[in-house]
Amino acid sequence: MTPKGDTPSGAWRRPSWDEYFLQLARQAATRSTCLRRQVGAVLVGDRRILTTGYNGAPRGVAHCLDIGCLREQLGIPSGERHELCRAIHAEQNAVIQAAIHGVAIEGATLYCTHHPCILCAKILINCGIREIHYLEGYPDDLSQEMLAEAEVALLKEELPSAGR
Repeated sequence: MTPKGDTPSGAWRRPSWDEYFLQLARQAATRSTCLRRQVGAVLVGDRRILTTGYNGAPRGVAHCLDIGCLREQLGIPSGERHELCRAIHAEQNAVIQAAIHGVAIEGATLYCTHHPCILCAKILINCGIREIHYLEGYPDDLSQEMLAEAEVALLKEELPSAGR
């Protein structure tokens, strides 16, 4: 079903490209096995999906969904001590998928449900990602600072409500 627009006739409207790719990132997040935060990412080049990713344990390793959250067990606050986590972040998984499948991502745009953490920000900067669209913030000031220094465009977006 397509969302309704604000046209006088109440006609259906197509989502913008940004809305479309952010909706896909939100859908990718539904595959997450993280108990704290479900994150989805889509790397896009020339309006084509290059790769997707979501956060979860590495291949062949038990998921937090099945054995519990290490970060919760250790009392680690959000945005701190990223290394103490079983999961690979959604952005990292999208980059890994590109590497596995030989997909060039330099100059691509990232659409993500959340602002990248510092670990992901450094990876994205080195991959040559030039623009990041995200829906929700993340408590990581260093990430914001480094992305700005690297001149990566950060665009906080909002999706139209389901009733539109």
